[in-house]
Amino acid sequence: MDDAVILTPDLARAARAFTKVSPKTIAEGAGLTRDEVRNFERGKADLEEAQKARLVESLEKYGALFIPEDEEAGYGVRRKFTRTTLKRLNTWEGEGGQPQPAD
Repeated sequence: MDDAVILTPDLARAARAFTKVSPKTIAEGAGLTRDEVRNFERGKADLEEAQKARLVESLEKYGALFIPEDEEAGYGVRRKFTRTTLKRLNTWEGEGGQPQPAD
């Protein structure tokens, strides 16, 4: 099967919900407007393939992990980080610091 991410409105919306990042932040990371992201998530407008690829990259930057469809299950999204890592990242972000790699 092809491992390419098929970005659909529902998948984009779910990924953003998992990341807990605003449409504005995700849009800025993808070089899109907030309205373009929201309209895509709502199924009101489509995006070009290059725009979808940038949106995927932005969502991945904030912790979304896209799962390709395979013989056993459909496509999906999950959090890239475990709960423990996510708590540390949120703490670091709240303190204004950059996360450092674990030794």
